Amino acid sequence: MTFQSIMQASGGYPAWEGFKDGVTAFSNFLWSGPLTILLLGTGLFLTLMTGAICLRRIPSSFKLLGQKSTGTEGEITPFQALATAMAATVGTGNIAGVATAIGIGGPGAIFWMWVVAILGVTTKYAESLLAVQYRTKNSSGEVVGGPMYYIEEGMGKKYKWLAVTFACGALFAAFVTGNMIQSNSVASAVTSATRGMGGMENGIPTWITGGVVALAVFAVIIGGIKSIGKVASRLVPTMAVVYILVALFVIIANWDQIPYAFGSIFHYAFTGSAAGGGFAGAAVIAAIRAGVARGLFSNEAGQGSAPMAHAAATVKDPVTQARIGMLGTVIDTLIICTMTALVILTATGSYVDADGVATIHAWQSTFESAELTSLAFADTVPGGTWIIAVAMMVFAFTTVLGWCYYGERALGYLFGVKNFLVFRLFWCGAVWLGAVQEIDFIWRLGDVASAAMTAPNLIALLALSGVIIKLTKDYERDGTSELRDISDH
Repeated sequence: MTFQSIMQASGGYPAWEGFKDGVTAFSNFLWSGPLTILLLGTGLFLTLMTGAICLRRIPSSFKLLGQKSTGTEGEITPFQALATAMAATVGTGNIAGVATAIGIGGPGAIFWMWVVAILGVTTKYAESLLAVQYRTKNSSGEVVGGPMYYIEEGMGKKYKWLAVTFACGALFAAFVTGNMIQSNSVASAVTSATRGMGGMENGIPTWITGGVVALAVFAVIIGGIKSIGKVASRLVPTMAVVYILVALFVIIANWDQIPYAFGSIFHYAFTGSAAGGGFAGAAVIAAIRAGVARGLFSNEAGQGSAPMAHAAATVKDPVTQARIGMLGTVIDTLIICTMTALVILTATGSYVDADGVATIHAWQSTFESAELTSLAFADTVPGGTWIIAVAMMVFAFTTVLGWCYYGERALGYLFGVKNFLVFRLFWCGAVWLGAVQEIDFIWRLGDVASAAMTAPNLIALLALSGVIIKLTKDYERDGTSELRDISDH
């Protein structure tokens, strides 16, 4: 029984609906103006002030992935740090999130997702740089870092309230964005893939899938960041490569629709359109809001989550690790999300739209979220539904692992917790709870949770932009940048 059904049975359903409407309205407000301007403005400012080092050095930065640890302080290798960060970003946002963005804002949302990603490359670079530069050791001797630390250490103790705000937002976002949304999308994908199989008219119940995922998550997170890093460094690259190859096959098979796909992306970015039967007239702001919110949800550039993983890397040069960190946005959004979008926009067939069954593009159908992506794959690849189900399970599983670490870091900063066993048990319980909840409301909660982290982090990036620019110039001149000694902190 879901929370919604309990509310309905108890007579509190109207209040619940009112609460959902309030959350939706607040989410729309945040991502339609204040945060969109702050996010894009910060990315553009840092890109210009750093001489676009990130965009210029994307190709050469890939060569850094094979380097060995260069420092003595840290918990995991530079590549494992990237894998852990990508484990938390390569998830349902790449599959369900892209479809949701198209469903809300039409194909034009993808254009704005690209804008967020291009500027987000620099944002991810900047926050990863600060995380390594201002990292410290906790009471257990572990190397930790992230926005809450570079706010307090870099901006000063008087801004500790801002660091606490970020940490509280991170803890909230961990449970909603990094946990419940992931398990919900996995459960939905498995139910869809198994519908009608083995006498199961409605497929495998979501509560069963949620339980299995929760147990698997606990088996990994009990070992902490080193266990998470090892699992992520194996699962994430493998599944990402497989997914990209299958997506390329689908796109090539529908090669005649590629001009339509790109044309609709650029056209609707400035005219506005929405899916759900192909009705037109949705404001351009809907495309911008959907693209920005889903783009951030996918790559988390500016949100301040990934820096917590990069701070734990055994590296002695903050800029080098920052260059590795920025690749997460390139791979996550500019490559994987684009693949998903093109699959959805090039797929055509007999789908159900607002007027009944018709031969239309997949994005114009009544299907939503992961089910839309699954449908688009299945039309070209036999067993495409299962491919999406497996990809969703792996991506979401690793995302839950990565976000568990972020939640622990936020909790540790707030309360100085040493033993996270109780937190990990609650974490696994939230995995199950998220699997049985209503998807639309959880997505909206995710948008609000992202905002709670993003605003404090972007303020810190602007306040510490002088440090970012100085270290970048030092690196451009000398090929290295000086890292603070954390032995005395």
